[in-house]
Amino acid sequence: MQQYLQNKKGLVQSVFDRVYDKYDLMNDFMSIGIHRIWKKNLINMMSPSLKSNLIDVACGTGDIGKLFLDNTKIDLPITCVDPNKGMISKGKMKLEKYNNINWINSKAEKLPVSDNTYDFYTISFGLRNTNNINKALSEAYRVLKPGGRFLCLEFSKIQNSNLDFIYKNYSKLIPLIGYFVVGEKEPYEYLIESIKNFVNQEELISLMEESKFKKCFYRNLSGGIVSIHSGWKF
Repeated sequence: MQQYLQNKKGLVQSVFDRVYDKYDLMNDFMSIGIHRIWKKNLINMMSPSLKSNLIDVACGTGDIGKLFLDNTKIDLPITCVDPNKGMISKGKMKLEKYNNINWINSKAEKLPVSDNTYDFYTISFGLRNTNNINKALSEAYRVLKPGGRFLCLEFSKIQNSNLDFIYKNYSKLIPLIGYFVVGEKEPYEYLIESIKNFVNQEELISLMEESKFKKCFYRNLSGGIVSIHSGWKF
């Protein structure tokens, strides 16, 4: 499934080239810090063991990787992947004390890693930015070990009409917040448009099942502003 906005030549790359330096700061402003709670929910839902390994795709500056390592205290290597070199550079500086992170510059649709390698595949607020959701999901399935688990944290569809009304009106302010915090308005106009055009919870479940994932389900957070989707490779 190709995504119209994301297939505009160079658009997503341009968006993140312009905002990576203040990416974490803007996430805090936009979500009032709640994105940190959402990410902790993802790790809690994962419940990783001490011997498990992780690939975190569209990793940004490495929040999920950090939480995973802090939660497990393991010294096994994990992999953080992002298509934006600036984002990876920022992540390396932020997490310089974490010596067991392997950083890779790559798109989700074609990962330069071997088949059947990871216990967990996570992607947080990144599936929405891929050019082709099906290819990204197929790659996730390929790199997971048999018995491995896919987890996706992503903006979703609110199922309460009152909350939806409030959220849509708040969303109109996000480009203005981006202008004052980052000095850029257009990347956050893209953000709002990409959220609006993204598939709903059940549609994503169907796409996961088409990519061979089993026991697929989702859990809404904050009334469906975001959801965590889970599936297994058997």
